[in-house]
Formats: sequence, structure tokens, C-alpha cells
Amino acid sequence: MAKLKIGICGGGVGGLCAAIALHDAGHDVQVFEQAPSFKRVGADINLTPNVVRALQGLGVVPALMQTAARPTHRISRTWDTGEETSRLEMADTAERKYGAPQLTIHRADLLDALRGQLPPEIIQLGRKVETVEPGEGSATVTFAGGARRMVDVLIGADGIHSPTRTALFGPEHPQFTGLVSYRSVFDSARVSLPNMNAFTKWWGPTPDLQIVTFPLDRGRETFVFATTAQADWLHESWTMPGDVAELRRAYAAFHPEARALLDACSEVTKSALYIRDPLPAWSKGCVTLLGDACHPMVPFMAQGAAMAIEDAVVLGRALAGVERNDVIRALRAYEDARKDRTARVQHGSRGNEWLKIGGNADWVYGYDAWSVEVAGTASVKVLT
Repeated sequence: MAKLKIGICGGGVGGLCAAIALHDAGHDVQVFEQAPSFKRVGADINLTPNVVRALQGLGVVPALMQTAARPTHRISRTWDTGEETSRLEMADTAERKYGAPQLTIHRADLLDALRGQLPPEIIQLGRKVETVEPGEGSATVTFAGGARRMVDVLIGADGIHSPTRTALFGPEHPQFTGLVSYRSVFDSARVSLPNMNAFTKWWGPTPDLQIVTFPLDRGRETFVFATTAQADWLHESWTMPGDVAELRRAYAAFHPEARALLDACSEVTKSALYIRDPLPAWSKGCVTLLGDACHPMVPFMAQGAAMAIEDAVVLGRALAGVERNDVIRALRAYEDARKDRTARVQHGSRGNEWLKIGGNADWVYGYDAWSVEVAGTASVKVLT
């Protein structure tokens, strides 16, 4: 069997999923992560059935079940009356319909589970990528400090501000939406409200106002995401602190149950939201992109991490058994299998209307990264 030397820039969700898929396919994989150590950062990950099915094939779902919550429904509610405009059954119903449930989990717990599926020597910490040189038969990555590494395939899974993408295609030009997002997690015992075990979205009177909540840690905690219009906050970061009083003021006219959720938040993080157009190409030579590096999206469909995980599975399938002289064809097959879907989700997230008033979730939740057609690979679903 062919064994490629593969480097992955970025040890986040997409990069680690790609490492598992490619290691399982028999390749020699190294993950280059810029952080000097792993810390418990980030608040949440929403794993809809399409993602859980992808993760089943990577072998990590049993570990996830130790801390994940299993939302009972996906509900849409009106900001002032609280009226339900959409209620989609999840949990057992989703498992019967799509082959997997929805899981909601702390991002750090997902990363722990993914790292636990890999030999520890695969992940190299403190490897900040400076530049990438794509070639026809190999690729070279240069790190801060001057160290260099040559590989047969290089994967840029290095996030929204991807240095790999910049090296391939030049600087990006994202467009600020005029919106900022707030994130918080609180102890669920602090409130007594209906639907705390569901994924619920409160739709405001204008598109800039919305609240999303769902359970974490088997329901012991609740995650809150909300947005407001704010033209003077341009920082795009998961970790910068925000003002919880400012957030509550923006939602003062909302339904009492919605306001109670914000009242339970003791602190929040705040980030500006930007939109980017789909890239016309993801690869150059033996280098390709994955996840937010090639299709970053606003979070209004809660599919950003999902698309990265699906990418990782499809890329792993595309490179399975591939010889060095066939890498570029395999990367093209990966792109062809993924670009239409990720572009559709990018545009749908930007429109922010999905499941507001009913609608069909099958095109999102029914996707199976293990059986979708990838040119030159077997369409076999792999579950472990």
C-alpha cells in the first residue's frame, strides 16, 4: 500500500480529524500546531447528525458520549411572543432517520477525544507556519525560527486567518457584516425554563438580533450565542471579553424566557463577524486547504466545524492508497466532491433563514461523508 508523508498545518478540529483519517489510511502524518501547549479554550461545538456520522467512522464517538449532550429538538421561536415557528425532532428520531443523533459538546472535549485517537508523536507543538512552497511532487513548509519540512502532501487546516491559504492565493479581503457575536456558558441550574434540553434559536425583529442556546456536558451547562449590530467592533477572536450588560440591553424587548437566559450569563466573549466568498480553488500543486482555511462562514447554520470534519473524511478517502505521482489528481477529486456543498452552506449561513419557519433539514443532516462519491475511491461507509 502507498504511504505518503503528509503534513497538516493546524491542530484544531479539522486538522486532527484529517490526521486520524489519513493515519488510518496508512500514511505517515505529522500535525504542525502553533500553540506551545493545549489549553481549554473555546466554548462549544454543535455536532449535527451529518457530523456525528462522520465521527463514527473516525472512532471517537464513544469518547464524546462521556460529556456530550443530546438535544431533543431543534426549535425556532419568535422574539416577542415566544411562538414556535419550527420544531424538528432530534435525538432518537434523528438517529433513526439519519443514522446518528445530534450531539453538543465543549470544543475542548472534542479536541481531547480526537487527540486520544492519535499516537502522541504525530502532533508537534510550537510549530508556527511562516510560509509554504507548493510543488508538483512535494511541498515545503517553513516555520518561525527557520526550520523547514518537506512532505509529499501539505494540508492547510490553519483556520480563518490561514497562512497556508495566504501563501497559495495571496491576502484575503473579508467583508465585515456589521454584526458582533457574543458567547457564554452557564450552569443550567441557574434557570428553570422549558426546552433547556433542546437546541433553540430565538429569531429577532431584525436579522441582527438572534439568540441560540443548547445544552452542554449532558445538560449540566447551557451555551448561549447572540448577535447585535455594532459597526465599531472589528476584532475577530473567540477569546476577547465582552460586556454582558451591553448584551442584555440589546435584548431588553425580547420574551422573558429569552431575557432569563442572558441574565444567567455572568461573562461573555465578543467577536466581529465577517463574510468571505467561496474560493474558486483550494489546491496548488501538492498543497490543499480544509475547513475554515478554504470556506470560512458565519455561524448562523451552526455548520462551520461540521464542514471541516466532512472535509477531513472525504480528503482521507481521496488520498487512500494514492501513489506520489497521483496526489494532484486525488486533491482535485477531494475539491470536486466538496466545493458545491460547502459553498451552499456558506451562502445559506449568510442568508440566515434556514429552518426559521419549517423547512427541510435533510440536505444538511442526511449527508454521509463516508459514502458520497469521490472520484477514484470506493463508496463504502465505514463505521467503528
